[in-house]
Amino acid sequence: MDTTTLEFLIPVLSIVGLLYSLVFWAEVKRAPNGTPEMQKVAAAISTGARAFMKRQYRTITILSLIVGIGIILAYGLPGLIHSRCRLDMGDFEGQFKCIPLNPMDSWIKGLEVGLAFLLGAFLSGLSGVVSMVVATKANLKTAAVAKNGMDAALKMSLRAGTVSALVITSLSILGVSGMYLFYVYGLGVPPEQIPELIVGYGFGASFVALFAQLGGGIYTKAADVGADLVGKIEAGIPEDDPRNPAVIADLVGDNVGDCAGRGADLFESISAENIGAMILGAVLFPTFGINGVLFPLALATAGLFATIIGVYFVKAKPGKTPMRSMQNGYWVTTLLMVIVLYFATKYLLVPNVSFPAGYMNVKPIDSYWFFRAGLVGIATSVAFVYLTDYYTGKQFRPVKSIADASTTGHGTNVIAGVAVGMESTGLTVLTICVALYLSNWLGTQTGLENGGLFGTAVATMGMLSTVGYILAMDMFGPITDNAGGIVEMSGAPEELRTVTDELDATGNTTKALTKGYAVGSAALAAFLLFSAYLKEVHLTVVNLASIPVFVGAFFGAMVVFFFTSLTIRAVGKAAGVIVEEVRRQFREKTGIMDGTDQPDYAAAVDIATKSALHEMILPGIVAVAAPILVGTILGAEAVAGLLMVGTIAGVLLAAFLNNSGGAWDNAKKLIETGYHGGKKSPAHQAAVTGDTVGDPFKDTAGPSLHVLIKLFSTLTLALAALFM
Repeated sequence: MDTTTLEFLIPVLSIVGLLYSLVFWAEVKRAPNGTPEMQKVAAAISTGARAFMKRQYRTITILSLIVGIGIILAYGLPGLIHSRCRLDMGDFEGQFKCIPLNPMDSWIKGLEVGLAFLLGAFLSGLSGVVSMVVATKANLKTAAVAKNGMDAALKMSLRAGTVSALVITSLSILGVSGMYLFYVYGLGVPPEQIPELIVGYGFGASFVALFAQLGGGIYTKAADVGADLVGKIEAGIPEDDPRNPAVIADLVGDNVGDCAGRGADLFESISAENIGAMILGAVLFPTFGINGVLFPLALATAGLFATIIGVYFVKAKPGKTPMRSMQNGYWVTTLLMVIVLYFATKYLLVPNVSFPAGYMNVKPIDSYWFFRAGLVGIATSVAFVYLTDYYTGKQFRPVKSIADASTTGHGTNVIAGVAVGMESTGLTVLTICVALYLSNWLGTQTGLENGGLFGTAVATMGMLSTVGYILAMDMFGPITDNAGGIVEMSGAPEELRTVTDELDATGNTTKALTKGYAVGSAALAAFLLFSAYLKEVHLTVVNLASIPVFVGAFFGAMVVFFFTSLTIRAVGKAAGVIVEEVRRQFREKTGIMDGTDQPDYAAAVDIATKSALHEMILPGIVAVAAPILVGTILGAEAVAGLLMVGTIAGVLLAAFLNNSGGAWDNAKKLIETGYHGGKKSPAHQAAVTGDTVGDPFKDTAGPSLHVLIKLFSTLTLALAALFM
């Protein structure tokens, strides 16, 4: 394919993907709105979610503008101070000359990075907003069509989730490809230099995703824990019972945490990983030309249409669980991307024969080695889906062991959950190590100087190729959770609750699976971005025996644990405020339990909002400030140590938090099916305690660590010039 055609085809196809999301959105909007009672509950959820998002994004906007301006000044002012001249060797040893420097070069570099940061921040925020809007509309529609059976409700919730998936993926590709075209055809920048100019875009996406995930995660788990501790344990009422004053806040939290926060999170994942792969593609520009730079975007664009096709293969059938039906769509998407990967490597990753004279002697390479590296990435994606399913699925040993431990008390439940989470890190790390080693080895078989490194990039792109469908499954979870809450609170017939309960249980599994996928992709992406950082600061070896590097590495590991502590503590503090509010209402409004008095839902929503926004600031500042301090004080190599060890610690801790939290949750749900006495049994009370501990693990700290890992890399890559 002609290079110019490919340059313009990628953004055009991303726009087509964006427009196709309107097809699914129209299907959602055409669905019935349900009963007036359903509409009333949905309106309360939507109002609470919009109020939180408005206040949260006002804060994030201010912080983003401060950082964007700071980036411009950080590049521009040192250039102005040191703009008179620099010493350089003359024509022979011992003779020096003063070469004048143009102070505008530093300001231009600052503007390039700063404006790219703001664009990435804006689109990341937009992704979160779109996810929230879609979810707060689709929850009501799913509840309403549940009367038509499992197939109707499954299709509605998954296709609504696909709307967000297509929008987020398309916006990411469109942003990167749009900046590429602007630099090439607007400013005349050589294509191989462009990836280094748009690294600020990834930093901006990571920055907003961090605060969106933090704020939403703290909100949702504070409300969830507060509602459960008083409602289930103290008052003895069911989940989503309309008598619980925190129930609306809990349902709002599903949208602002699992939808808006995760939407921004996966937007930054797609953006950062594409940019990292493009930087490594630029390293091989003498071999592949522009095609090597555009390869990641081309593969991601194809993933849009594979996702659309895969979604149409999802259909609920009698005797088949909703999860099995969605797995069919996942396998169709995966198979399509294997085919696309084959042709992409065959026609894009081949030596460019149209180079100037100096580049003509390029040895022929076998592009099938890169195809095999991409297959490793796709296989890694599948492995993480099933690995997470094993550690969090109700039918497997880990969850059953936690449920069994619940029969002997709260303490043994917590001990078993911690053990399961720690055990899960073994297979997680083994999978990542095999993927990195094998993809690197396959890349080296091409004979290219940087073939091994690019092999890991192709593997990362292979893993990312199914992200659209993974994201659709992730959004499916909170939509079905809310649908179940709407059915319960509106007093709908029991047969509707049966449908939404099964979808909700499936949604818990899909949310856990996508968190596992996020850990794996974060690990591969972090290595990709770490390699790009080393290229940027001209390092080939990082000496851990050097004191500054060792200190930086130690600091990186510490920040991961300190950041996690702050996020979990934030949930505990905010949940404590919710608990006191719910207790106050039960105490002062004695008619709530018998239905003669109405709970004040708005009060709990407002308290959760204020607490979450207040508590998200400190962890965010710590995450951003740590690598900057290490870089400015200890230098670029110390930052490399921070990235290396911080990534390792972050991946391990995120896997522990995600899997232990998911296992605790499903152990509780397993007992609620009648296992070990069912609801209100001593085992169930112990399982509720474990689930309460696991809530901030899996929905606040764990997902925030995914962002932190990539924030470290995108931030240091964007500001690398300041550390040298």
